[in-house]
Formats: sequence, structure tokens, C-alpha cells
Amino acid sequence: MATDAEMKTLVGEEARSLDTYLESEDYTNSLADAKRETGWATFTTDFREFWIKMRMKRHLFFYLATESARKFKAKQFSLDQRFKHYMILIKKMDEDYEKAMEEHPEEFTDADPSALFGSKIDAGFAYDQLGEDITYDTTQKVIITPSDL
Repeated sequence: MATDAEMKTLVGEEARSLDTYLESEDYTNSLADAKRETGWATFTTDFREFWIKMRMKRHLFFYLATESARKFKAKQFSLDQRFKHYMILIKKMDEDYEKAMEEHPEEFTDADPSALFGSKIDAGFAYDQLGEDITYDTTQKVIITPSDL
């Protein structure tokens, strides 16, 4: 898996045409923002590496959109097209990220995927080793949590 420096270099290569508008600190900041957003300190899987890279790009586009926002011209009432295009791109990237979180919840939590679902309630019938009904014994308890079988 890629290191932080490798990830910044990779994103820099992929966003090459934007390099004249970005500083090296922007790549560092976007990586830090992506890590905070996803909650991943390291990228242990290809899935996580891909989404850290995509979230880095999203944050870089946001930096550029913020910079372009100042180009609003009050007398002409026109907004620079770059700002509009960055915002459309950011919206699409956020939608893709939301979809990935819904489709792969196990990647966004360190919990066991079976723990992401609700509780299990038994039917309430219980039998001992000999097959005798012990459902109504006072010592019988209904199992209401999932077990690791």
C-alpha cells in the first residue's frame, strides 16, 4: 500500500493540469482532510487507497473552488465558469463517496459486519439435551443478542 508521500505524488501526477494553481501544502492538507473525513490513518486495502485518493482530489477541487469564488463580478453579475464546474465536480464526487459508504459499510468501520445489524430474538422455545421442553422453567432466559456460532 502507498505511503503518505507516495499518495501525494500520485494525486499530483493525476491532477497535473491543476499543479500551477496548487502548492505542496495543498496536497498535505488534502491528505490530512481525507484521513479525518474517512477515519483511516492508513490505507490497508486497495479500496481504502482508492477512496483516500478520491477524497484528496475532492478537497483539492474545493480549495480551487474557494479560490475561484472570489472572482465574482458584482457589476456584471457573472460568476466564473471554473467555480461552477468545480462545484458540480465536488457534488458528483460526494455522491460517489456516499454510494461507496452505503455499498461497503465494512470498509468504514472496524466493527464486524454482522455487528452492524439489529438484535436477534429467539422464538422462545427451549429444550434440554434430552429433548424435554424447558421453555417455561424460571431459570430459562431468552437469548436476545447475536452469538458467534
